[in-house]
Amino acid sequence: MTHDAPAMRLIERPFVNEDPVGLWPFHLHGLIRATIRTTQDNTDDRWSPRGWTRAAERAFEALGEQWTTSPAPNRLLLIGCLRQGLRLARDFRLELGWLAGAAWAYISDSIWEPLAPPAAGHAPATTGLETAADALVETLSALSRRQHEHRERTVDRLTQVIDTGLLPTDLHEMALYYQAKAQRDLGRTDDSRHGMQQVANGGGRLAPAAPRGLAHLARLAGDFPTALATARTLDWAGRHHRVEGDVWWVQSEMERAAAAYEAARGEAEEHGVAGERATCQAQRAFVLVFTDPALADDELDLAQQLLSGLDLRATRLTSQIASLLRDAGTTGDIEDRASILRTETSLAGLTSAAATLELAMAFHHAVRGAHSDLLAAITRLRELARNGEYAYYIDLAHFMGSLGLPAQPRSQPQWINGEQTTRQQWHRLVMARRHHLGAAP
Repeated sequence: MTHDAPAMRLIERPFVNEDPVGLWPFHLHGLIRATIRTTQDNTDDRWSPRGWTRAAERAFEALGEQWTTSPAPNRLLLIGCLRQGLRLARDFRLELGWLAGAAWAYISDSIWEPLAPPAAGHAPATTGLETAADALVETLSALSRRQHEHRERTVDRLTQVIDTGLLPTDLHEMALYYQAKAQRDLGRTDDSRHGMQQVANGGGRLAPAAPRGLAHLARLAGDFPTALATARTLDWAGRHHRVEGDVWWVQSEMERAAAAYEAARGEAEEHGVAGERATCQAQRAFVLVFTDPALADDELDLAQQLLSGLDLRATRLTSQIASLLRDAGTTGDIEDRASILRTETSLAGLTSAAATLELAMAFHHAVRGAHSDLLAAITRLRELARNGEYAYYIDLAHFMGSLGLPAQPRSQPQWINGEQTTRQQWHRLVMARRHHLGAAP
């Protein structure tokens, strides 16, 4: 050659890629795979389409055997097998087989690693979802991507899967359950309630978790006695302690809520569910920061440690709001931090996080005695609660500032301890923070 550059580019090309942290670290470059599969090869040992399918079936069975015969739960092995198994089943239109059980194992830890395989390069072109494997790939992709996409997108993707009817009954209910959860995040409570009730009536794997969703919906509507009564009928599968904590902190029973979240975190540790453990700890830090900002530092640090390596957008936002609450009443950069969090909650489509953020800011303004800012926070809460969800947060903001409630419209929540006691306890938290900061009463 006149020039060495073409040869140098050739020998430096990564024909074999390496992922040092992967279960199987070496893989052939995608361009090489595509070229081999599509080449017009007339040699005696060329592969027919049926030959490729048989090879895919053997590889698929081998992956399933490796996962199902593993002596102990191994998340790295599960994800490695799922990523390759989903691709094989989708590209070669295989039956789900062991993928169904692996999908349930995937969601059990609430970690949500990305799973969606790249677009098929050699399989026949398809439009939409045509096989159960197509539907399962889309379902698990939607569940993992919801940590990075707006919840409306999650609902749309899962609705498409549900409408096809391609998944077997248990996996169909998985899509239905998470669709209902995303609808709740968007404030679409009637749709969410209908979906959760369907899952509960179905008696499948997620039937014990569906009443938890119904308890959450009762809490959002301000029906706290029903939410608490439902929580007491649940067990670990229904996350009973966490549901109780969610009810108690709204009543300003912070110590009681913190104890419930601690018990929930302990159960999550016993069952080895990392995502649930992090969520419970973030909630525990959030409620304790109202009563003791100094003590909450350790709780927030633990929440950050437990979140390390996990992809939990809502839980991470809870932790960030708790950090903001820790500094409530001070001047600093709270407004700037709140502005950033408003953008993040809006991009995520998380009404719950948006409402909680505005409640935290109402607490901040009440501590400072900034009447006009508190009214502005109440206005933002009223806008978020226009569909009825989290309307009782408006009451809480009034309680914090010792303000009278408007005559109309009223959410009329059913407080566990009565309205007057709840009002006094929330205002007491504001006064305690002022005392902590050395501010005038």
